[in-house]
Amino acid sequence: MSGAMIEISGLTAGYGSRPVLRDVDLTVNAGEFTGILGPNGSGKTTLIRALSGVLPPQAGSIRIAGDDIRALPPKARARRCATVPQKTQGLPGMRALDLVLMGRYPYATLLGGYGRADLERARAAMNETRCLHLQDRATDTLSGGELQRVVMAKALAQDTRLLLLDEAASNLDVARAMDLYELLRARNAGGLTVLTVAHDLNLAALYCQRLVFLKNGALVADGPTRDVFTAQTLSEIYDTTLFVAPHPLNGAPQAHLVPRP
Repeated sequence: MSGAMIEISGLTAGYGSRPVLRDVDLTVNAGEFTGILGPNGSGKTTLIRALSGVLPPQAGSIRIAGDDIRALPPKARARRCATVPQKTQGLPGMRALDLVLMGRYPYATLLGGYGRADLERARAAMNETRCLHLQDRATDTLSGGELQRVVMAKALAQDTRLLLLDEAASNLDVARAMDLYELLRARNAGGLTVLTVAHDLNLAALYCQRLVFLKNGALVADGPTRDVFTAQTLSEIYDTTLFVAPHPLNGAPQAHLVPRP
């Protein structure tokens, strides 16, 4: 699979009169597994919100699979791109399965109903994220990690070519975070384009083929993981000394904190 899935040109985005991202250019090709990294306040979440259509650009343009997202009706946009936000709250009384079924919204009938195929797709997605056993639980009774897996299932049930994630592993323990990234890698191998904001540098370096670094609202580094995940780059971006060494099993670069004297 080839061609641009995401084309961002001169993007400035923010809240009210305060821009967070300034004049960002970025292209992500179909089939890539790309990580978005950077310190707090660098604009990572703002980028995901702009890409998902939730936050209108203040300047510049965003194209998904060739079309300006501002020109796409909500259902058409939802058929192209699914998003897992950084924070999600359970809804009182809503079953987990019903939340996942909301991912089938782009394919719902005019009357808004869901058919057997939608139900099967929702349950299959919950099985992928290992949360099918939660299907009858009220979402507001789930732990943060359980709810995160349900929300991930909702995004997978949406059956899009592009998946945007904003720190989707933040509420997960180590084993579940690894499960998530293994699932993303398998889906990516099947053609899904993945763009994920990551807080865990080493997890991103293990799985992402490409890394994009933001700092102070600007894109400051971009390239194949082994080229840009260096001690010099990381130390400059995060304003602290970091040491990088290859993973003992697969050679992927991994960062290590260096205590201050």
